[in-house]
Amino acid sequence: MKVAIVGAGGIGATLGARLAQAGHEVSLVARGAHLAALRAGGLRFVDHVDGRSATLPLPASDDPADFAAQDLVVIGLKAHAIAPMLPRIAPLIGADTVVLPAINGLPWWYFYKEGGPLDGQRVQALDPQGTMFAALDCAHIVGCVVHIAAEARAAGEVHHTGGRRLILGEPDGSESLRLRALCAALTAAGFQAEASTRIRLDVWVKLLGNLSFNPVAALTGYLMNQICADEDLLGVIRTTMREGMAVSAHYGYPMPMTPDQRIDLARQLGAAKISMLQDLEARKPLELTAIVGAVIELAERAGIDVPTIRHVHALTLARARALGIA
Repeated sequence: MKVAIVGAGGIGATLGARLAQAGHEVSLVARGAHLAALRAGGLRFVDHVDGRSATLPLPASDDPADFAAQDLVVIGLKAHAIAPMLPRIAPLIGADTVVLPAINGLPWWYFYKEGGPLDGQRVQALDPQGTMFAALDCAHIVGCVVHIAAEARAAGEVHHTGGRRLILGEPDGSESLRLRALCAALTAAGFQAEASTRIRLDVWVKLLGNLSFNPVAALTGYLMNQICADEDLLGVIRTTMREGMAVSAHYGYPMPMTPDQRIDLARQLGAAKISMLQDLEARKPLELTAIVGAVIELAERAGIDVPTIRHVHALTLARARALGIA
């Protein structure tokens, strides 16, 4: 396949590196010092999962128009950076291009072909003016839930620190040929790629972890294993999860697990540095809207009280404002 990685940070570059090593033609869209390093010396990819490293001389640019139409476009951007980029990726999109948003939080396409009374509606917090829906035909999208830990530790250098699991699903729940082909390609590249017919449930399972753990990591500076070892913090995590589970259940996706079972999933990431903490330390904007604000919006629509989620959101937003990154 011809593959463009739009946002070649931790997750995006990990997907790009492994796909390139599997023989696919991969291009990277990045910016700033990271782009300069990629152009000068290639992508330094350190894979702690497989215990190997490589330097990959992949084409890189800050302008998607430098590359032709692709078979696959992976969006690895932070949620708040997607809206301004979507119009710019038009040159990458052909008639059969698959767009895979490998992102955190509630995706902007959530209600596209959802099938219920809210089918086709927008999450206002994510796409208030409808510009994202206008910029990209959602028919190109295959949903993706990422259970991988990775981080860019230096310009041009990305470390894959844990996990291989990717869950993919069509927004309409179908088992399409393109879904099967994409899962096969990612599996061949060393991922544990699973096809799902209920991708929104998978989104909620991941989102409950992000919703609970990410702000706590940003506020405390703790790694995942440190949070999971602190019983007082786990009390906050459990309450947050219960509130989030009430919201997901209202929208048709009751959780198939308890808060403690979801916490056990998080423990599997070990000493991972959670993405929101990475962003805070790098003084980058936090993904609070997609991970927390969107859940608060859905709770308001449903008339569900989520006091702990609101309190933690307020504290984390205040911390971001104090650092000048909100």
